[in-house]
Amino acid sequence: MSEKAQAPIAPVHPITREHHGRTFVDDYEWLREKESSETIAYLEAENAYTEAQTQHLKGLTEAIYGEIKSRVQETDMSVPTRAGQYWYYGRTIEGKDYGLSCRLPVDTAHDPWTPPEIPTTGEVPGEEVLLDLNALAEGHEFFSLGASSVTTSGRYLAYSVDTAGDERFDLYIKDLSTGELLPDRLEGIFYGATWAGEEYIFYQRVDEAWRPDSVWRHKVGTPQASDVRVFHEPDGRFSTGVGATRSERYLMIEAASKITSETWVLDMNQPEGEFQVLWPRETGVEYSVDHAVVAGEDRWVVTHNATGPNFAVGECPVSELSALTDLRELIPHREEVRVEGVDTYAGQIVAAYRRDAIGRAAVMVLNEAGYTAFEELDFEEELYTVGVLGNPEWEAPVIRLSYGSFITPTQIIDLTVATGERALRKQQVVLGGYDASAYTAYRLWTQASDGARIPVSVIHRADLDTTKPNPTLLYAYGSYEASTDPGFSFSRLSLLDRGMIFAVAHVRGGGEMGRGWYDHGKMLEKKNTFSDYIAVADDLIARGLSSSETMVAEGGSAGGMLMGAVANMAGDRFAGIQAIVPFVDPLTSMLMPELPLTMGEWEEWGDPLHDAEVYDYMASYAPYENVEPKNYPDILAVTSLNDTRVLYVEPAKWIARLRATATGGNFLLKTEMSAGHGGVSGRYARWKQTAFEYAWAVNKATGLEG
Repeated sequence: MSEKAQAPIAPVHPITREHHGRTFVDDYEWLREKESSETIAYLEAENAYTEAQTQHLKGLTEAIYGEIKSRVQETDMSVPTRAGQYWYYGRTIEGKDYGLSCRLPVDTAHDPWTPPEIPTTGEVPGEEVLLDLNALAEGHEFFSLGASSVTTSGRYLAYSVDTAGDERFDLYIKDLSTGELLPDRLEGIFYGATWAGEEYIFYQRVDEAWRPDSVWRHKVGTPQASDVRVFHEPDGRFSTGVGATRSERYLMIEAASKITSETWVLDMNQPEGEFQVLWPRETGVEYSVDHAVVAGEDRWVVTHNATGPNFAVGECPVSELSALTDLRELIPHREEVRVEGVDTYAGQIVAAYRRDAIGRAAVMVLNEAGYTAFEELDFEEELYTVGVLGNPEWEAPVIRLSYGSFITPTQIIDLTVATGERALRKQQVVLGGYDASAYTAYRLWTQASDGARIPVSVIHRADLDTTKPNPTLLYAYGSYEASTDPGFSFSRLSLLDRGMIFAVAHVRGGGEMGRGWYDHGKMLEKKNTFSDYIAVADDLIARGLSSSETMVAEGGSAGGMLMGAVANMAGDRFAGIQAIVPFVDPLTSMLMPELPLTMGEWEEWGDPLHDAEVYDYMASYAPYENVEPKNYPDILAVTSLNDTRVLYVEPAKWIARLRATATGGNFLLKTEMSAGHGGVSGRYARWKQTAFEYAWAVNKATGLEG
C-alpha cells in the first residue's frame, strides 16, 4: 500500500435540507452536479488515490484474473433454442469481448425438438450470423444489447443498443433475408421490443424520472415521429411493460407498482385495436396473466395474491374474468409456499415457487379432459436452483430447464413432458480439472434478535479446517423480494481455493422465505435487514467459522445500502466492507421525486417527503447521514458515472463524509467513468473488475498480497 498518496479531501459546500421541521446540513450535495469540472476532478482524484492504495494488490489481481480466464472455455456456444423454423444460439470466441447471435434452419429430416449438435469451431453449413456484437461495440467504451427479437417468420430482427450505460437504447431493424438494415431507427427507448406480425413493433419509453411510463406502436417503414402512444401510466409509482403470450394470440401490457398491478390485453391479430383491461387495479392486489387452451377452450391462467400474500394460481374462460376471487383454483394459497408464476404451453403448464428458501418447479399436463395435478421436479442436492429457460415455442413437447448449484456448474436439461425423460444438453465447462467433490455447500440457520430463523448458505472447500476461524466473504442483498439463489461461479473458486468461506445471508427484505420475509424487511421494518445480517455475522463468529479479523462484508445496489448501515451499526465485526454501486444516501433520494425511480420506490422504502414518521425512520438508518466520529473498517465503494439506478453521487458523498468524520479506517472510491449500473461492459473487463474486487477482499480477510 502506498504511504505517500494523500487521500482527496472533498471541498465543503454546505446546504441545509428542511422537511417536517427537521434540518440536515449536507456538506457534499454539490457532487450531484455531474457536468461540473469540480465534480469530475474530485472523482478522478479518488480514482487516482484508489489506484495508489491498491498498487500492492496488482499481482494478486492479475493472478485472480488469470485464474478466472483459465477456467472459462472462451470459444463456446449456447444450446440451440427452437423458435419457428429456426434454431437460435449464441457463440463466444476466444479474445472477443462480446458474443455472436446465430441460427440454423430446423432440419425436418430429424427430430424437430432435438437441438442439432453444432461444432464450436469451424464452418457450419447453413449457419447465419444475425448479430456480431463485437462489430456493434467497436469504437465504444461501453456497449450493451437491449432488445433482440425476431419475427415468427424469421425475416426481421429488431435489436437495440446502449453505448453510454444510461439504459437508453436505439433500436434498429435488420432484414435477415438480405442482411440490410431498414431505414427505421427508434431513439431513446427502454429495454425490449415486441413484434406483432411483421408490420408492427411495440416498445416502451421513459419519462424524465427514467420511469418506463408509456407503450408505443411503431409501424415498420414509418418514421418514429409517426409512432402511436397506445398506453400511458400517469401514476409515478407505476412502471409499464409490454410483451406477448407464448401462444402469440395476445399482446399484454402490465402496469405495476411495488404492491399493485394491472394487465391490459389486445388480440395480436388486431394490433391497431384498443387494449382492454382484464382486472382493474386494486391497491395491494398483484396479478399476472397467461393464456392457455384447455380442452379446446381459451383460458386465462392467473397468478395472484387476492386470497393471500404468498400468491395462488387460478383460471377462467377468456370471456369471463369477472373477479380474481372467482377463479377456479389450480394452486391454492399456502403459508409455507411462495408461488412465483407459471409458464403456459399448448400441452402443459410449469409452475415456479419456493419452499424452505429453495426455488422449485412443477409440471401440469393439459389434455382433452382438462387439467392434471402438478408434479414437482425433484433433484438430489440440498441447495440448488432450477428454472425454465428459453422455450419460446407454444407447441413444444419438451421443457428447457436450467439447473445448477453453488458447486454444480450450470446444466441445460430438456424434459420430455410425456415420458418424464431428462436429456442433458449441456454441462457448463470448467477448464483446469474442476472436481465438484472438492467443495461443499450447506445450509445453516441463524436466530434473529426477534426469534426469526435466517437461512444462511455456506460454501467452502471440503478439506477446509472448520474447527478454527477462516477468512470469509459474507454476501447479502435483502431488498425488493429478490432471492439470492444457489448458482455456480467461475470467479468464486479463486476465493474458495485460497481457503475462504463464501457465505450468503438470506436476510429479510429478500424473497427466500415468502412474501412475509419481504414485507418484514421493507418500509418501517427495514432495520430487520440490517439486524439479520449482523446476527448472521455474529453467528458465524460464535460457531468458530470466522472472526472479526477475517470476515469481509459485501453487497451491491440496495445491498450496498445494507453495507453502509452495517458499517455504522456493527463495523467492528468486519476486516473490510465492499459496497458495489451502493444506495447509501436513500433519504436524500427518496425526498427527490424528480430523480429516476424515486416515486416508484416509495412503496419499498416509504415516502419521507410527505410522511414525517417515514422521514424519521429513514433518517435513523440512512448510511450517509449516520456516519460517526469512530473507527470504521476499511471500505471499498465501486460506482459508475452513468448509473441511472443508483447515482454515482451517493457513494461519492458517503466516502467524502467517512473520510472527514471517521477516526479510523481507509476509504476508497472507484468510479467507472463510462459505465452504468451493471458496471463495465465486455467480459474481459468484467473479469478484471471482479478480480480487483476479490483481490481487495482476499487481502482484507487473509493479508495475502500475491
